[in-house]
Amino acid sequence: MPKSILIVDDSASMRQLVTFALNDAGYEVVSAVNGKDALTKISSVKIDMVITDLNMPEMDGIEFIKQLRNRAGYKFTPIVMLTTESQESKKQEGRQAGASGWIVKPFTPEQLTDIVRKFAR
Repeated sequence: MPKSILIVDDSASMRQLVTFALNDAGYEVVSAVNGKDALTKISSVKIDMVITDLNMPEMDGIEFIKQLRNRAGYKFTPIVMLTTESQESKKQEGRQAGASGWIVKPFTPEQLTDIVRKFAR
């Protein structure tokens, strides 16, 4: 059974790009437009890994990660930030919230699938 990955990004084109890359690599993808939407979606489907943007309306990536880590069954789920932010202070904030890794946009589909293979075992 393929691993299920939740992609959380307010950009429809970014969700589509990530979905195509991960589908081609054999993963199932669930998408959400922000952290609030993502928390709703995880209540009805089992997720093996999360890829989330940082800057989103309604609930940003940091707040989403904090809330997800407090949910039963998601304490150790791999969460990778996929964002244009590359400052060390933002990365540290992400790690403190519970992020497992960080990918800076722009990226190649190969970079994305390499990171996913590393975390989604």
